[in-house]
Order: sequence, then structure tokens, then C-alpha cells
Amino acid sequence: MTPEQKERLKACAAEIAEIMYTNTPVSELSSLETIEKHIREQWLELVGPEVGFFIKQATGTESGRSRTVKSCIGKLIITEKQAEKLGVKKSTRLAPLFEKCCLHQVANLSYEKAESEIEAQTGVHIGHTCLHRLVEKQEWASRIATSEVKETSVDGGKVRLRKEEGEGSHWLDYKAVRLHDSYYGAFFLENQALINYVNSQPLSEVLTCLGDPRDGIWNIIVQLNLDGARREILDWYHLVENLCKVGGSLKRLAQGKEFLRQGRVEETINLFKSCRQKQAQNFCAYLEKRRRRIVNYGQLSTQKVCSIGSGAVESAVKQIDRRLKISGAQWLMKNVNQMLKLRCAYLNGSISV
Repeated sequence: MTPEQKERLKACAAEIAEIMYTNTPVSELSSLETIEKHIREQWLELVGPEVGFFIKQATGTESGRSRTVKSCIGKLIITEKQAEKLGVKKSTRLAPLFEKCCLHQVANLSYEKAESEIEAQTGVHIGHTCLHRLVEKQEWASRIATSEVKETSVDGGKVRLRKEEGEGSHWLDYKAVRLHDSYYGAFFLENQALINYVNSQPLSEVLTCLGDPRDGIWNIIVQLNLDGARREILDWYHLVENLCKVGGSLKRLAQGKEFLRQGRVEETINLFKSCRQKQAQNFCAYLEKRRRRIVNYGQLSTQKVCSIGSGAVESAVKQIDRRLKISGAQWLMKNVNQMLKLRCAYLNGSISV
């Protein structure tokens, strides 16, 4: 932009401001907040849509049937050819950036709260039912990692499902996966879809798989990277947590922790098998069942071979739950997977504004 153009732009902006001021009620000049709101309303109604001149100049056409779309700068009129050239989806009534703003809010808030939040931040109103339909229409493509995936961890969360009227709600599990340094994925009652998602990634020859002690997690992990090899690791922090439940002598617990850090399962079992307490016997059975997934944690950590904890996916579950477990939230089964995909898209940066 040349200096002359900048000066011309300033002059035009000053003229616009003067016209808007002379037509502003005195009541709207009582504070900066009311001034901000009034100017934004006028911009969205009168000034912003005129910037639609960009659309005509950028596409070089005005042919085709026209439609009005809501945007962050007001209502814009766009034709079929213009929409095609600018990558606007067919039949949509929302401009791409405004649509992203809507999805961004819905990924974090309930539909009703998102409605008020969007209007507060953009000045554009969109009903919560429209937001619900917007989410239902989304088709999220699976994200493929751009580099070799060397680690993955699997965990699960719970979602509250709504039953028929008059019946109580109930909780069911969903499963989440974290491709370390890449993407999140979450699936409700679709374990095979999660397995296929991971196996479609560019996996390393030896894939490190981490998880907590639950059998449901390992039933999924054993089906990953079937064409390669797996390094299966029981989460270190869950292991220590179960050790601490034994109680008793602190010296013995410290010795057991040191044995486990070195992956010495047999020595750890011998340390506790003479104890008569039920907690100790349960812990010995716990170690025996998961023996092959207890590794030399100290060596792997010191040499930075791989992670020894599944905190990455546990963090993902907590972030997903921030949306699924909003106070009082109950879900229809058909809506759970759609919201899981939306939440993961948000976490993966697919709808960043």
C-alpha cells in the first residue's frame, strides 16, 4: 500500500466514523463499552458487507445463483461460482472462518453457552439448534502423522448416556489413543475403529505401547502393529500407585520400588510373598499377571529410549471429558462419537482459528 493510498484510507475511515457518530444515539455514548458495541453493530450491518467487494475482485465473476452467508464481518452475498473459487462449501450459510469460530466454541462449551459466547465475541447471532446441526454435518477425515510414530498410549473414559424418558441415565466407556507428538483419537463403542486408526499410521518397526493395568486397554494394544513388533510397557506411575497400596514397612516399599524400577519382578514378588496381608498377596498376583510388561524403567528413562508413563493419553481423556462431562450433561448414543471427533479435531488443531 502506497503512502497516498494509506492517507486516502484514513480519510475514508474518518468520514465513515463521522457519519456513524452523527447517527449514534446519545445513550450509546455513555461508556467505551457501549461505543464498542454500537460501532460493531453498525460495522456488521452496514460497513462489513461492503467489503464483499473483495469477493468480486478476487474471483472475477458474479455468475450463478446467490446466497447470503453469515460471516465475522457481517452478512455477505456470494454466488455459486464465487463460492466454488473461494472454497466455500455448497449450501452452507456460514462463512468458513465464522464456521470455525462456531466449532471452536462448541468443542469447549454446551450448545446453549456456545450460542451466547459466539454472539458476545463476534456480534453475530446463531442459534444453539443451528450449532447442533452444524456439528452433525461435519465429516472429519482421519489425521495421518507426518512422521514415523514410535510411541502410542491407550486409555479410556466414561460418558453419561440418556435413557428413555422416565429411566435413569447410565455410564459407558469410550477409548482414546494418543500418537505421541502427533494426534489424538477417541472412539465410542468402536474399538476396531481405534485399532484401524492406529494401524493406518506410519508406524515404526518397533512400536512402544503404554497403558494402565486394565485388560480392556491391552486387548486393544495387542492388535496394534501386527506387521511389526511392540514394546509393551505397563505405566510406571500406576505400578507405583499399586505398590503404595500394600502399605506396611516403608523400607520394604522403597526396596520394592527400586526393584520394579529395574524391572526385577521376581525379586519384588519374593519381597512381599511372605506377607500375610491381603493387599500384599493381591499385589503379588498383580505383578505375576503383568510380568512381561514390567520393564527396566530406569534404563529406558535414563537412555531416553521411550516414555515410561501413559500421561499423554490420560491428559487427552481429561481434556475430552471437559466437554463430555459438563455439569448435568447427558448424551444420546448417536451424538457421542460426533462430539468425540469434534473434540479431538479441536485438540489436534484442525479447527484452530
